[in-house]
Parts: sequence; structure tokens; C-alpha cells
Amino acid sequence: MVDIVNKGDLVVNDGSGRLLSNAEFHELAEVPAAMIWLANIDNPNTKRAYKSDVEAFIAFCGIENPSELRQVTRAHIIAWRKALEGQSLAPATMRRKLSAVSSLFDYLCNENAVEHNPVSGVKRPSADNNEGKTPALSDDQARLLLKAPEGDTLKAKRDRAIIAAYLFHALRRTEVADLKVGSLTERRGVLHFTVKGKGSKTRYVPAHPAAITAISEYLEAAGHEEDRKGPLFRPVRNNVTGDLDKAISGNGLYTMIKSYSKKAGVRLDGLCLHSLRATAATNALENAADIAYVQKWLGHSNISTTKLYDRRRSRPEDSPTFKVSY
Repeated sequence: MVDIVNKGDLVVNDGSGRLLSNAEFHELAEVPAAMIWLANIDNPNTKRAYKSDVEAFIAFCGIENPSELRQVTRAHIIAWRKALEGQSLAPATMRRKLSAVSSLFDYLCNENAVEHNPVSGVKRPSADNNEGKTPALSDDQARLLLKAPEGDTLKAKRDRAIIAAYLFHALRRTEVADLKVGSLTERRGVLHFTVKGKGSKTRYVPAHPAAITAISEYLEAAGHEEDRKGPLFRPVRNNVTGDLDKAISGNGLYTMIKSYSKKAGVRLDGLCLHSLRATAATNALENAADIAYVQKWLGHSNISTTKLYDRRRSRPEDSPTFKVSY
């Protein structure tokens, strides 16, 4: 499957007012609908996953021509689901793969390229809605991590600001990496982060005082507070290109968190950047935040996703184990 996001470089003006030549017009008109479906997915992570999932399904079925998609039936989907079950995949992964194929066929149906969506009516693995799989830090561990970057160096100030941005606002990995200096603006007298979330949806997250302080100290030391359109969090050194004006990468953020976790003695199996989001969401719910507000805060379209972070009924300290006394 070819990604046609960059087809825009074919657009030219021949002086007649028409932006596309006749040949270019027909080239674009012949682009398979499946490619256009993929190009219309905004989130790069979703696009990458869905592309891989659909390609795996096409390879499983042995489809060589887009027209063969019209011949796919529910039986093909069920056979693929059975093959996925044999790979011992997590239920959530299988659900995503089936959703990817279903999304493609929904689009093809709307374009009248196929008559029906064969995924409709196919049972999907049950989601484990009791508790999320991403591990969360305890309050003590979160405090240790916040204090881990010690000193007055630019790197220490930047890293304190980054950790605060995660732990006080429950932002996603890419949402922190994509923050601009101008993302922090005042709304109704309160500083907010303007966050670009999944599906290109914008939400406004009130900034925590501790994070504002850390970010202000970092920007004062870094000296790019006037570059409103530039990245907020930047490398403090770059041994490859020397470019310090770009945004710090997601991998850079992950490496940083792992390093400070080790330094602070925070041991948690499966620790990742999403663990910081889970930590903030869990903490907010445990401190009586309304789950409907937490849903908006996290940028979830469905409250059932937010409930995965609600671990108030599974806190170890509340277990009957600790009520036993002999």
C-alpha cells in the first residue's frame, strides 16, 4: 500500500488558472480508494499501525489487486481472526487490527467501491475494562522522579520542566514533544497548555503552578522564550547536526525518563512515558476529580477509556489482606 500524503507536490499552475495538468488530474483520479483512506488518517502513529495491519490482512488473503477487496467476505475476516489468535496477541492488539480493516471497508463502502463491510458482525476479543495495563507510579515514586534532575544546569532545569509537564497534566508522549513556546497561553486569567491531541483535536489544559515555575526557570535559562512558534523543549546538545532549535524527540524523552527513574531508585516493570500519563490520571481520580472532567482532561472520546485509569477499587493498601490481624 502506497502512502500518497506527499502527492501534493504534483500541484502546479500552468498559467491558465488550472492547478493540475490533464495528465496529473487523471493520475490522481486513478489513485486507489484504499490509499486515500490511509492518507486521510491524521495521527502518524495510528496511520503507521493501520497501514501495517491492513497490509498484514491483504498478505493473509493473498490480494494482489484492489478490485479483489470486493470479494472479501465475513469468512475471510473470521479466518484471519483465528490466525491472529494463534499468534497469542493481546486482545487490544487484535481489536485494533480488526478495527483497521473495518475502517478501510467503511471508507470503501462510502465510496461505493465495495458493497458491504465484511468486518461488521464479526465478534472481536473482549476488552479488559477493569484496569489499564500501563503501570502507574505511586505518589512517593512520582515525588522522587520530580526531584531527580538536580542542580542549576540548563539540562536539569529543562528536565524538571518536562517531568512536571507529564506528571501534572497527563499528556501523551507526542503531546509533550510537540509543545511550542506559544502553547502556554492565558485563558480567562489562567495559564493553559494548548494541546494537539489524537485526531488533530485541540484541548486546553490548565497549567499546574509547579509546572509553570519549572518551565519559566527553564525558558529563562534557555533564552528562547520569545520564539513563540518554536519548540518548547529542545536538546541542550546535539552531537550529530548541532541543531539545538528543533524539538526534543520522543525517544529522547523516553531515554531521559528511564535515566532519572534509575537515578531516583524508581523501580517499575514496564515503565514508559505513558506510565507518567497513567500516574497523573490515577492520582487525579484518587483525589476526587470528577471522571467526566478527567475524560476531557485526557482527551478521551469515550469515558470507558478513562475508566481504565480508575484504580480506586484496586489500591493495595485497601486490600482485606491488611485488615487481617491475629
